[in-house]
Amino acid sequence: MNDRELMFLSAHEQRRLIAKKAISSVEMVEASYRRITELEPQLNAFITLDEEGALSAARKADEQLAKGKNLGVLHGVPIAVKDLEVTKGLRTTLGSTFFKNWIPDYDSVAVERLRATGAVILGKTNTPEFGNREETFTDIAATCNNPWDPSRMPGGSSGGTASAIAAGMCSIGTGSDGGGSVRLPASFCGIFGHKPTHGRIPRYGGQAKPAYNSAGTSGPMSNDVRDSAILNQALSGFDVRDPGSIKTAVPDYLIELEDGVDQMRIGTTMTLGISDVNDDVATAVENSWAAFSELGANVEKLAIAFDPIPREAWWTLWTAGQVAMYGHLADERPEDLMPYTLEMIEHGRTLTGADVSLALRNVQNLQLQLHQVFQEYDLILAPTNAAVAWPHLQPPEKIGSEINQDEMAGINYGAIPFTMVFNSSFNPASSIPCGFGEAGMPVGLQIIGGYDDDATVLRASRAFEQVRPWIGDRPSIS
Repeated sequence: MNDRELMFLSAHEQRRLIAKKAISSVEMVEASYRRITELEPQLNAFITLDEEGALSAARKADEQLAKGKNLGVLHGVPIAVKDLEVTKGLRTTLGSTFFKNWIPDYDSVAVERLRATGAVILGKTNTPEFGNREETFTDIAATCNNPWDPSRMPGGSSGGTASAIAAGMCSIGTGSDGGGSVRLPASFCGIFGHKPTHGRIPRYGGQAKPAYNSAGTSGPMSNDVRDSAILNQALSGFDVRDPGSIKTAVPDYLIELEDGVDQMRIGTTMTLGISDVNDDVATAVENSWAAFSELGANVEKLAIAFDPIPREAWWTLWTAGQVAMYGHLADERPEDLMPYTLEMIEHGRTLTGADVSLALRNVQNLQLQLHQVFQEYDLILAPTNAAVAWPHLQPPEKIGSEINQDEMAGINYGAIPFTMVFNSSFNPASSIPCGFGEAGMPVGLQIIGGYDDDATVLRASRAFEQVRPWIGDRPSIS
């Protein structure tokens, strides 16, 4: 089996091969690094690589296996970690020149738990500064490219992880999602990404401890739904250092993963009552709905509308959070911050207490509305985004029949209107490849579940993956 074939195996299959000693963790990690050496110059998926540290961890994994020690669920498997996750002893930049030399003395909770799985961290993947863009560019690293077409962006802010997985540098990785930052790059790069229920994966870590967290969460990304379910399970659970983490026991995301969607109640919407989509996206998404009917689900169109549009509340709370987290940096050295970060901070400083209170009230109303929807439906199916990945810094001129002028702090919300809704509502949501659109670029289907019902989202994603496999389709750079 060559390096490419190895890296396009699922992570759980890689772990199985390591466990039965058909290949060592060292050999697996070496194969991953050869792939990185070959492909990274074209993609810029990583900000920091740690080959020495990774090989040391791989040798330790092999030694533990030889001694018959209990193996973690990703024992010896190479994994990419987004550079918003804090890693003890490994440079963490947060995508910012402010932190270009920061080597933390602690791990984020997610990384602590990741290490407990036995996975081997390859390095830190590319991200825009503090996760603040739907594209992945910053002053700390070269612009990240989409492996399907390197002239196009991979999405953000977990663009580096998505690019690395899609190209077959590794099989699995972590992202984070505060407004779509796992789901959008998953959709744009043709992989699977899951945003868990808010609070299931603690967010202790980052530049502040605990990090200000109105909507964000870590989340798994992979070429295989089971892999993401395994990682989501491993990272979830209450931690006293994050008072926002959920205290109840973590559901078993794997026990019913293969049980399909028979008799599930599923509502479909192309617009979420928010925005139109481009024709190529609409065609791919609508074609995917039939798969759920074929699998025995009760699928019907869902009429839904939001008043006000949820993005406004999300934007208020996000920019207020930027002031809380990074406002002091803007005071110290504004010239070292990206323009999009400065604009968010500037907007956040115009907000009043009343503005924030109104946003919080509107978020609570949104949560109530979606709670009521999920009394009737098990899942909602919608587009992940309104357009396929576009050329760097050249968003589509039109969305549907309308001129695309919806932009804030440089972020083209007109093309990505559907994801931040579920950050504000705290609902779990995944993006799974469902076809191809303009220029052969991937299209993602968003699968949304009720609060704390990640298990159903993952189960439905697995069922769709089996009847509409995307695994045979590989990008030009892979």
